[in-house]
Amino acid sequence: MSWKLAGSYFETCSCDVVCPCTASLALGATHDRCKVVLVFRVRSGEVEGTDVSGLTVAAIVDSPKVMSKGNWRIGVFIDSAASTEQADKLGAVFSGSLGGPMEALGPLVSENLGVERAPIKVQEDGLRHSIRIGDAVDFEIEDVVPFGVETGKPAKLTGIFHPAGSELTVARATRSKINAFGIQYEGKAAFSTSQFSWAA
Repeated sequence: MSWKLAGSYFETCSCDVVCPCTASLALGATHDRCKVVLVFRVRSGEVEGTDVSGLTVAAIVDSPKVMSKGNWRIGVFIDSAASTEQADKLGAVFSGSLGGPMEALGPLVSENLGVERAPIKVQEDGLRHSIRIGDAVDFEIEDVVPFGVETGKPAKLTGIFHPAGSELTVARATRSKINAFGIQYEGKAAFSTSQFSWAA
């Protein structure tokens, strides 16, 4: 059976300013490892007949400097507001077992750190987006409006290979506390989009 998800997306990673890995997984991260939180807020979605609208899923990744070489460690949080059935369906999508973008990233993962249920709170206020996942993750990012841009529109990175889509808004972390699945770091670089869309 088919599935589709649409919503908004947020991330913050340990790289400085704009993450080189987002421009291309073949580019090295700023530091020895790339650590990142990927947050998918599903505004509307259905997985094999089960409505998953209004739920959020987050993945925590720790990878070597060059992400395309693999050996990723990954843990997943599924919204505690999800029923058991909804959590199972979302888990299948984000494990890649039902196809889609996460299936494409599957070969890069060498260690699954598990799946946890946790309350996930997302707040969006113009250019600012804040995410809290239980007591493990608390960060806020702000979309970057380039100096001299009178429209107030933020900068975008386009034409990229990324699970959230080929265009992301450049952002920066204004607050960050991340300690989950044994992965701990301070987020600096960030991206967001109000329109991720998956289907398979």
